[in-house]
Amino acid sequence: MPAQDYLHKLFALEGKVAVVIGGTGELCGTMAEGLAKAGAQVVLVGRSEEKANARLETIRAAGGSAYFARGEVSDRESLNDLLDSVIAQSGRADILVNGAGINSPTPFLEITDADVHRIIDTNLIGVFRACQIFGNYFLSRDVQGSIINVGSISGLNPLSRVFTYSCSKAAVHNLTRNLAREWADRDIRVNTLVPGFFPAEQNRAVLDESRVAEILRHTPASRFGNSAELIGATLLLASNSAGGFITGTELVVDGGFNAMSI
Repeated sequence: MPAQDYLHKLFALEGKVAVVIGGTGELCGTMAEGLAKAGAQVVLVGRSEEKANARLETIRAAGGSAYFARGEVSDRESLNDLLDSVIAQSGRADILVNGAGINSPTPFLEITDADVHRIIDTNLIGVFRACQIFGNYFLSRDVQGSIINVGSISGLNPLSRVFTYSCSKAAVHNLTRNLAREWADRDIRVNTLVPGFFPAEQNRAVLDESRVAEILRHTPASRFGNSAELIGATLLLASNSAGGFITGTELVVDGGFNAMSI
């Protein structure tokens, strides 16, 4: 079998529908592009269609299929409506990427209850809601589904300046393992994709010059990641051919950050 055909058989996603919550952002938007290039019809989920348009144009220009759907992870009814709209327009859903996330660089003793609730509700409870709603759909329709929860290197290691964010992501990692155990015998895989340091909207507020120096000193690759470097991991976790026995894992893409100690 030619190499191209072999790789296509492993990673092709033709006929699959991938719902990418947070797909209007930088990292998940690039992941969505990769899913579309592999053949999936991609649903970019966010609050603003205007923000999604540039990504939709890029996907369609490359021959991919994608459209925008509004969704608010802090609102269960909004997520129910999202699933209904995807089924109405695409006829099915096979892959869920949970990538919505917010952050705050507030020093620990200055973090307000309002900030805690806002970040936890988006980063953790929003993932919880989406997993419930789409997981129930996968179970009720016997879909061989894949859920990819976007975690964070700060969910594995304590990092300064992002206390609530780190707590929320650590809980997402735990939720992922619990769901993987719960649904493995129903052929529903749940994994966490763990990016290291990739410049994006939610972390620019904490990436001052001293912070950047600290990060690069602790990263063996001595650089930040490029969002396109998340695509390979995304396709592995999304594909039932390549990743069919992978569930409950944390796939870390971090240039060696998590392997560094002293």
